[in-house]
Amino acid sequence: MKPLVSVLLVLALLCFLFTGCGPKEPAGEITVFAAASLTETLTELGSRYEAAHPGVKLIFNFESSGKLADQILAGADCDLFLSAAPKQMNLLDAAQDEEKNPERNDFVDGTTRVDLLENKVALAVPAGNPKNVNSFEDLAKGLREGTLLLAMGGEGVPVGQYTQKLFAYFGLDEAALAEAGVLSYGENVKAVTTQVREGLVDCGVIYQTDAHSAGLTVADTAAEEMCGRVVYPAAVLKTAKSPEAARDFLAYLRSPEAGELFASVGFTPLRGE
Repeated sequence: MKPLVSVLLVLALLCFLFTGCGPKEPAGEITVFAAASLTETLTELGSRYEAAHPGVKLIFNFESSGKLADQILAGADCDLFLSAAPKQMNLLDAAQDEEKNPERNDFVDGTTRVDLLENKVALAVPAGNPKNVNSFEDLAKGLREGTLLLAMGGEGVPVGQYTQKLFAYFGLDEAALAEAGVLSYGENVKAVTTQVREGLVDCGVIYQTDAHSAGLTVADTAAEEMCGRVVYPAAVLKTAKSPEAARDFLAYLRSPEAGELFASVGFTPLRGE
């Protein structure tokens, strides 16, 4: 009987090790923190990736990049971070100088950091464009005259920071405009987009890709000299619980298949940067 018992014990051990008969943690769980402007596209790419990688589960957290960085600093679990601007990534990257990362936070795995995408800052208008806003020059004129209501992101949101650069370019005083009641704020780019889509404002400064996703008319896009380039960096974090899985998903986001989908909604893939 003893030889039979020994054989059964060996078979049970093999079953546990190789066929998963015993309890085990979910395989390939990847937590991704991503800018709200990536919601639709990254959700679709995530579904494709999961279908091609059985056992992998992607958990997305979409918010403004500033709030995501704050959550990471507070200790939230995150494997992969995709920001809508370098500023929020820099705050987590010890490789940056003291001006960009004054607290010397060290969360970013520098070997994985890449500039993944480029977007465009867009001036979007509601259906029918009731106020006939056709350019950023029209926007600046209307704000000065108090004849337009603009939706924009807050100062902690990348799209809001790009809007502030537009104000500086046109010599507009944000505080004075806010006091005059011609500005409406949104907590992230999706909130700004909703205000425009529902006709609650005369126009809004969002991203070209969000206008595309929402079916909004783009009256104008900002040139680089007006507010700089809109670059989306991505990186695996040093605190990642699934670093190798996160690296693999990031590699997929840089693939031709992912690049084709990104390009179809208005992003420019930056595979070489």
